[in-house]
Amino acid sequence: MLFADRSEAGRALAEKLAGSAAVAGDVLVLALPRGGVPVAVPVAERLGAELDIVVARKIGAPGHAEFGVGALAEDGPPVFDTHVLRYLGLSSADLAPTVAAERAELRRRVRRYRGDRPAPAVTGRCVVLVDDGLATGVTAQATVGWLAPREPARIVLAVPVCSEQARDRLGGSATVVYLHAPPDFAAVGQWYADFTQLTDADVDAALERHARTGTP
Repeated sequence: MLFADRSEAGRALAEKLAGSAAVAGDVLVLALPRGGVPVAVPVAERLGAELDIVVARKIGAPGHAEFGVGALAEDGPPVFDTHVLRYLGLSSADLAPTVAAERAELRRRVRRYRGDRPAPAVTGRCVVLVDDGLATGVTAQATVGWLAPREPARIVLAVPVCSEQARDRLGGSATVVYLHAPPDFAAVGQWYADFTQLTDADVDAALERHARTGTP
């Protein structure tokens, strides 16, 4: 299975979610910017649901920023992959400068995308958390961990593609809905023909289009 782009993946994921018994009641779709936004837009439109964002940041290994060893979500504490930390011989203290830098970038993105609006209210709602894929799952884990104390009725983690490891890791804390969990998974981008890195302007444009044409 190869998706043309994130929008196509979102449309396919939307159809699966529309038929899922896990998605019911007062539904709120939360996108993880940047890549989750164009996936989430058709999901929200298909479900007739409110669309908002929740901001998270990956914590990369020293010298290898793309190799995620942890994550932050909104104002929550850092979450680390303890198995990876042990393998790399790192402690959470070793990552304090990286955590501080990612916290600053997270706050910048919250201001950029949300402005003065508060974080979305999730209590009692069915929250569908959408991203363009799950590799290690640590970013989703941090986000689910931030959502859970706010007492949503249910958390549904929805992605077009994921690793089997991430699916199993998150299955205990959320209902995981996915289209493809390939055993030869190496990276999210390998399952998209177009996996162009998105900008803040791309996120703004997608959210503005939804505000004009989608369901508020």
